[in-house]
Amino acid sequence: MSQGFTAVVIDTVDGQPRGQFRELHLNDLADHDVLVEVAYSTLNYKDGLAFTGKGRIARHMAIIAGADLSGTVVDSRSPLWKAGDKVIVNGFGMSETEGGGYSRYQRVKPEWLLRLPEAFSLQEAMAIGTAGYTAALAVLALEDWGRITPGQGEVLVTGAAGGVGSIAISLLAGAGYRVTAATGRPQTHDYLAGLGASHFVERATLAEKGGALQKERWTGAIDTVGSSTLANVIAQTVYNGAVAACGLAGGADLPATVMPFILRGVTLIGIDSVMTPMAKRERAWSRLAESLNRAHLADMTKVEPLSNLPQLADAIMAGEIRGRVVIDVTR
Repeated sequence: MSQGFTAVVIDTVDGQPRGQFRELHLNDLADHDVLVEVAYSTLNYKDGLAFTGKGRIARHMAIIAGADLSGTVVDSRSPLWKAGDKVIVNGFGMSETEGGGYSRYQRVKPEWLLRLPEAFSLQEAMAIGTAGYTAALAVLALEDWGRITPGQGEVLVTGAAGGVGSIAISLLAGAGYRVTAATGRPQTHDYLAGLGASHFVERATLAEKGGALQKERWTGAIDTVGSSTLANVIAQTVYNGAVAACGLAGGADLPATVMPFILRGVTLIGIDSVMTPMAKRERAWSRLAESLNRAHLADMTKVEPLSNLPQLADAIMAGEIRGRVVIDVTR
């Protein structure tokens, strides 16, 4: 296979990392054991950071961008996988230390691959992508904590109209939880209500500086924002409640105190999606296959060609993306 193909590569431009379209060949890829013909990738906040250079995601230059991929195995030196297998990869350093999914072909390590669940097409798997898989990890983490029960108390989701937030709301509401959505975009209220949100909080009220201990409200929360928003969410969480933190759209700092932890027994649960062990990944994807409302997934998803990535990256950094964007790497 000698023909070239288009990929998005993060490289240094005027001293800063930026995404660029390049023509590559198979011998430009890493020498990993499984060659995948990529059908789709997706757009996450992390991908926006990498492409625009507003975050130092790529650890070396030049590297193919894209934290996710779905596709079909073309060739394999591993006995675990064979040509024709439909597969997913989320994370494992793709776009950071390893080549990512914004490419027609990619070579990956066999232990990164997850078999495509029968419930989903390759396109639907990327409509979920790292964002939806992270949402599932967060929901499972709250449930595993053991003190959050459907029908009792409110569960808050911040960054609600984004990819993680949208899928988290659908999963939580489908399981019977009473979900409150925090968003700065009132025009998304009907969309979020359609996913299952029953109440709304203005994003700005959570972003303001607040007290170390505030009125107890949230039995549990999934936070995608970080910074002052996460500090306020923790301060408003009820006794023995829990917050799953999985994002930093508002900043990587945490201007909080220990008071909610030592006086209310609040638990802060960190959610990592990049290097999560395969057993937890399989559990998260099983939950998505069993519980995610497919109509919700279709409603929150749009498919865009790889050629539109520059505009899409700017849009996600500006907070203008609603739901999920699937990237068709063939266009």
